[in-house]
Order: sequence, then C-alpha cells, then structure tokens
Amino acid sequence: MSDGAYHEDWHPRHNPWLIAFAVMMAVFMEVLDTSIANIALPHIAGSLSATTDEATWVLTSYLVSNAIILPMTGWLGNYFGRKRVLLSCVMMFTFASVLCGLAWNLQTLILARILQGAGGGAMVPIAQAILLESFPPAKRGAAMAMFGMGVVVAPILGPTLGGWITDNYSWRWIFYINLPVGILAVLMQQWLVEDPPYIKRNKAATIDFIGFALLAVWLATLQITLDKGQEEDWFGSNWIRWLVAISTVSLIGFVVREFTTDHPLVDLRVFRNRNFAVGVMLMTVVAVILYGTTAELPLFLQTLMGYPALQSGYAMSPRGIGAFVTTFIVGQLVGRIRSRWLLCCGFTLLAGSSFMLSDITLQVSQARVILPSILNGVAISFIFVPLTTTTMGQLRQSQMGNATGLYNLMRNLGGSIGIAFVTTMLARGAQVHQALMVGHLTPTDPVFRQQIAAAHALLVRHGDPVHATSQAYSLVYNTLDHQAHLWAFVDNFRLFGLLALGCVPLIFLFKRIKHEPVRAVEVP
Repeated sequence: MSDGAYHEDWHPRHNPWLIAFAVMMAVFMEVLDTSIANIALPHIAGSLSATTDEATWVLTSYLVSNAIILPMTGWLGNYFGRKRVLLSCVMMFTFASVLCGLAWNLQTLILARILQGAGGGAMVPIAQAILLESFPPAKRGAAMAMFGMGVVVAPILGPTLGGWITDNYSWRWIFYINLPVGILAVLMQQWLVEDPPYIKRNKAATIDFIGFALLAVWLATLQITLDKGQEEDWFGSNWIRWLVAISTVSLIGFVVREFTTDHPLVDLRVFRNRNFAVGVMLMTVVAVILYGTTAELPLFLQTLMGYPALQSGYAMSPRGIGAFVTTFIVGQLVGRIRSRWLLCCGFTLLAGSSFMLSDITLQVSQARVILPSILNGVAISFIFVPLTTTTMGQLRQSQMGNATGLYNLMRNLGGSIGIAFVTTMLARGAQVHQALMVGHLTPTDPVFRQQIAAAHALLVRHGDPVHATSQAYSLVYNTLDHQAHLWAFVDNFRLFGLLALGCVPLIFLFKRIKHEPVRAVEVP
C-alpha cells in the first residue's frame, strides 16, 4: 500500500471500553457545565456585586467560545493530533474551572468562562470521534449509548446538582468539582488514547484565517442574538438587527470560502452524504425540543406552581434516570432492530410526552409532571443512539473528526434556539392570551360578577373592608394572569409535540447502513 493510503479497519491497542470511560469522564464534565451554572446565577450576581442580567454573560460567554471551536475540531485534530488536542482541551477546561471558582469579580469570571468554553468546545466531538473509531461498526450502538448518557443526561442533571451544591456549599464549588475529574481524565487519556494512522499523515499546511474569522463572527453574533434577543425585544432593538445582518453575511461568506479554498477549516462537503445531512437536521430539532423542555418545565414549576428551585430540579431528575436506564437498552437494540423503527418509536414517544405535558393545570400534581418527564427521557434515548450511528454510519473514519464537530455544533445551536424559542413564546403567548381573556372581565359578565362578589365577601370577612373591592379586583386579575401564562406553557408543549411528529417522515430518507468488508482508500 502506498504512503497516501490507510486502512479503514484500524483498531486501538487498548480495550475500547476503557477508552470510552476515559473520554466520557471529560465529556460528562463539559456538558454538565453548560447547564449547572444556570440555577446559581442569582448567587453569582449577588456575590460579585452584579445584576442578574449582567450575570447572564457568564452563560453567554461560555456558549459563544464553545460554538466557535466546535466546527474546527476536525482541522485541529488533523493538524495537531487528536490525542494532543483532547489532552490540551481537558487541561485547559480544568484550569479554567479553577479560575472560575477563584474569580473575584464578574469580568474575571467571564474571561475564565470564555477560556473554559474554548477548552470544552473540541472536547465533545473529539471524544465522539474516538468512540466511533475505537469500536467496530457492529458495536457502535453500544458506544453511542455510553456517549448519549453524557450528552443527554448531563444537561438534565445539571440544574439539580448545581442547585444542591449552591444551597449547601457555594456557587464556586460547581466549578471546583471539575478539578479531580479533569486530573483523572488526563491521566487515563494519556495512557489509553492514541491517534489513528491517518491523523498523523493528514496535516494541513496552513490555517484558513479568513474562514476562521468568518466562522467566529457568524457564531458569536448568532449566539448573542439567540441569548439576548427576547431580553432586547428582538428586531425592536437596533443592535440586534445589526447582529442578525452581520451574522447572515458572515455565514454566506463562510460557506462560500469553505467550498472554494484548497484547505478548508471546516469541510462542508460532508453534507453531500444524505444520511449525514438528514441526521444533522433531525439532531437540531431534537436539541430544540430537549433544551426547550428542560428550560420550560422548571419555569412552570417555579413561577406558576411555587416550587423552590431545588425542588423543581428534583421533579426533573426522573427524566435523567429514564434516559440513563433506557440508553443501555437501546445500545443493545441498535444493529438488531432497524434504526428507522427505533427512531420512529423515539419521536412518537417524544411527541406523546409533550402532549401529556400540555395537559397541565394550575392544580396539577407532581406525579402528572414526573410521568411525562420520564417518558421524555426514554424517548430521547431511543432517538439519540440510533440517530448518531445512522448519521455517521456511511462516513469514512477519516471524516469522523470533522463530522462530529459539525454534528455537535448543530446540537448546541439547536439547544440555543430551543431556549430562545421558549422564552420568546412564553412572553408573547401570555400577552396574547391575556388580551383575549381580559375581554371577559366586564360588569356584564355573570361569571366575573360572581368571582368579584365571592372575593369581596372573603376579604371583608378576613381583611380591611375599605380596600376589599380593589383587592378583589386585584385577586381576580392575578388569577387571569396565571391562566394566561398557563396557556402559553400549554401552547409551547403542543408545538414541541407537533414538531416531534413532523420529524417522523424525515426518518425514511435515511439510507440503510450495510457493514461491508473494509478496503484501503486514498487520502484526498
């Protein structure tokens, strides 16, 4: 075989399950940090003498730097070596975590979070590429099941763990706990992880600085727009309009640049593979629903049901347990049952759980919330494992680093879109329902008169008779306001259900994956 060729049937020297454990420690740590700080924001703001709005940059800065690095993963792995990049990322992430815990003001914390996001950006796709390469095709379902436990379960458990640590210790410990995990991950990866032969032979001579600049501007402006859009009234704000315009122009320029340069920073030609293109589209939608529901359900429990933050986190925990347990089962089913049927089952269950959540009322019991949450976790497991294996199933091993970077980028962007969608639709939906319902608060409406009379009688008996009438009107209006917000939550859950059902026809666009004998191919 010539120097320009490599074997696609390369296998690592060490046990794949040991390698999986080594890389998944780092993945779980990184994905957990995307959501663990959310619940601690008020504590962070108070400790560092900042407003809650200013403290949200702790989340935004991490997401921006994370998003910029994600699609560059393939180039970084090819240029520096995948093992070297992974070890550097874990060390950078761990060091930045300690800096976050030591931060003495908000500016220091934001800078540390930018460094942490940059370290974590390449960590997840490189770990996924290592898993896909370390296991033979027939066992990739089990490998992706282990990967799914980190990517799916970690963001669900993040708010609960963050709330518990913050309440019992300090918000600084949500960052300090990364130190022992990071050290152990580095030691194990140094021992177990190795670069495939084609990684060592496929080094680009130069970096595409123009492509990098366009990529950074596009993703930074897009992420800030999604994170701050509702807060700034979207296109009612001049600077949001400017960000959208800059993001659009940068995206077009980036796509044109990557298709025309000889050494692209991100190889977008991988989208010519139909399975990959369809899979990325479906993963984006799944992320919208997963992160949207993760953001919406605690809001409902805290704002309308009066749950404390930690208690609402406990109510969400069964969802993570359902995903954790089911992921093992689905990993064994992949390869025995056609992936399209597993995906159909998953998206149907996901739609069913969303429609079950749309039956909420202001008197709903905790059990009525926990059951669809568990079903939601089960559904995500039925989707994530077969979707990942099918999406990557027709790609060469040498394409894995680039493909996993793009795949995880769209998962992250889908999550940001889902959260932005929830916050926007809840605010706008509540206004719409309130405008429709307030028309019934008139003296000519018999139900309204009855409610005012009942509230007035109660307040006169137990309060100040002078102000009883105004207090009665205020009480009835507060009830209407709660009902309007409830209907906004109901609308969102129904939309998520319809969105999940709309994904089912796309599943049948996948080509069936056949594990054929491996042959030597030339490096492009």
